[in-house]
Amino acid sequence: MPVAFGLNRFDFRTPDDFATDVARAESLGWDYAFIPDSQLRRHDTYVMLAFAAKATSSIHLGPLLTNPVTRHPTVTASSIATVDVVSDGRAILGLGIGDTAVRLAGLKPAKVATMEAATRQIRDLLHGGKVDAPRGAGVPHARPVPVWVAAAGPRMLRAAGRTADGVFLRVGTHPANLRAAVDAVHEGAREAGRDPGSIRLGLVVHTALGAGGEDDARTLLIAKSMAAGFYEYSPHLFEVPGLTWDGPDVHELQPLVNPDFHHHPDLVESGRIVDFLSEEAANAFAFRGTPEAIAEQIAATLSLGIPFEIVVPHPVPNPPVPRTGPDFMETLAREVFPRVRQLTGQAASSPG
Repeated sequence: MPVAFGLNRFDFRTPDDFATDVARAESLGWDYAFIPDSQLRRHDTYVMLAFAAKATSSIHLGPLLTNPVTRHPTVTASSIATVDVVSDGRAILGLGIGDTAVRLAGLKPAKVATMEAATRQIRDLLHGGKVDAPRGAGVPHARPVPVWVAAAGPRMLRAAGRTADGVFLRVGTHPANLRAAVDAVHEGAREAGRDPGSIRLGLVVHTALGAGGEDDARTLLIAKSMAAGFYEYSPHLFEVPGLTWDGPDVHELQPLVNPDFHHHPDLVESGRIVDFLSEEAANAFAFRGTPEAIAEQIAATLSLGIPFEIVVPHPVPNPPVPRTGPDFMETLAREVFPRVRQLTGQAASSPG
């Protein structure tokens, strides 16, 4: 199956702006349009998705990510089923622990057990199940929307393998981390008596697009900030491939970035703070460089033998809005995707 490509950064200023931007992505050949569910940073996720659904005809739509902390699982099931109705079956649900959405609200990210229970309940409701309560009801407009979980840690990856339709790996690009993550997903599937091969796989990777030449120094610093962000929350991702952190304790550096190394307003500045990281470490957690270089990096990852169905090149930093000239969305669609397909011998994808 040809790999599909998804984008999670659009013009979020208004629902109409978002719908127009998603329609543009569809016309350029993107397969999935995602929106982060962060109630204190942008308009309501499901209203935005409904607007986009009415403005498009083929691109798949969903949150990446929503969480079981700020929205009850029954609310999420009803909302995404509604989007599926409006979009004529093009919805996809991406779940995660919450991160920015919950931290900005003064809450804590979901624990593994909470995520697992929520995933199971949402999937059940979307397939016509009922709430386990004395007078439990179901979603009257239930639709079999695929439920994906984004995960990085071994416990969450196993939980996703036990419960989800698909898993977005958020472990960077190093083959050792990717293979360990897939092993964890498959282990979880076997624990639940599921066929490991039935769990769909996706990949979310921070992507720093550059112009080459002197600009390579900029994308390298951004990639180092991404690497630090992973070390900040998931230090095992350095341990598995044998990467080193040869600098101050990460907790001593955290007050220098806001809110963290992944979301600091100036990723070049945060990259300079961890400039002691090796280029190998930077390359293990991001795609970076010119369109040609990024295409080669994506193709190399797809050539590892892991059956990724969806790749989400997460732009860092966020593309400016309004745009001037060719942007991330257009450049990847016109210059990166054709090269990836040429290198991997794939035809254009059809979302499914």
